[in-house]
Amino acid sequence: MKIHEKYISRCIQLGKNGLGSAAPNPMVGSVIVYNGTIIGEGFTSPFGGPHAEVNAINSVTNRSMLSEATLYVTLEPCSHHGKTPPCADLIIGNNIPRVVIGIKDPNDKVAGRGIEKLLAAGCEVITAVLEKECRDHHKRFLTFHEKKRPYIILKWAETLDGFMAPKKNKRKENPEPYWITNRYSRQKVHQWRSEEQAILVGTNTVLEDNPKLTTRSWKGTSPLRIIIDKNLKITKNYHVLDSKYQTLVITQGDSTEKKVEGVNYEIIDFSKKIAPQICDILFKSKVQSVLIEGGAKTLNAFIDSNLWDEARVFTGPNNFYEGLKAPQIIGTEYRCFPIGKDVLKIIRND
Repeated sequence: MKIHEKYISRCIQLGKNGLGSAAPNPMVGSVIVYNGTIIGEGFTSPFGGPHAEVNAINSVTNRSMLSEATLYVTLEPCSHHGKTPPCADLIIGNNIPRVVIGIKDPNDKVAGRGIEKLLAAGCEVITAVLEKECRDHHKRFLTFHEKKRPYIILKWAETLDGFMAPKKNKRKENPEPYWITNRYSRQKVHQWRSEEQAILVGTNTVLEDNPKLTTRSWKGTSPLRIIIDKNLKITKNYHVLDSKYQTLVITQGDSTEKKVEGVNYEIIDFSKKIAPQICDILFKSKVQSVLIEGGAKTLNAFIDSNLWDEARVFTGPNNFYEGLKAPQIIGTEYRCFPIGKDVLKIIRND
């Protein structure tokens, strides 16, 4: 492995520590190297805190080394004032002579200006190192800024014979989930919830399963809950309208008497394709990633509009023989592995 690739690879490892907490900032990783030795490391703090480069520089005990060091970073250092000062200015202020960057920042507020600042100050700048790997690492951030929509992950569980729910006569009278997968697979889903900014389901999923859509079996922040409820059928006795967590309902009308205090509402036109309209709402709300957990109608709405980036499909060890058919999807199989007797397949929309 080439030396620059070695250290950018380490930056990617570090950046993963910001998954679920850095957004809407990118989960950047940074390393500082002096004479072939790492003297500083950092990753993006939870939103509002210092960026990766700041944390890496602050971790260096002997600041005099910085004038002969190289700073590695997965994404172009910022050049603008946000919640924190520009990282490019900090690098220049510490006389770091060389900066190696994985990819440029597509954010309109940066878009090459960080590199221009560094070059104007006399820094040597090397770009496009492990570019493919850095793009994959920053897929949420890049999708948001380049495609003007969130990174969309579809998730469902299906039986060996391709059903995602049984016939209603197999379900209990009170709404609750009908589990296809084991508890380890379900815990994995809670981990995913902690990693994404939002989670989305349709009306029928709420009425039949009464889910909480929170992160309970994994440490982390619960995502924004988004519910598609065209006619506001869901009443406040369902978990998703308990106002304990931030919730957004997508509906068609302004029925004030049916609205629940503490819940936000957005109106779309259900006579048109709903997936693009929801993507527009989430983009305006600065939501960079969403996990869509169902049901079939909601999943198919995004599949039919080709608005998805990943599908994470669990297959349980049982058959239903009849019931609600799981979605059909065409993409590139990225990974496939067992979780107990379940199988998880990750498909990408390449």
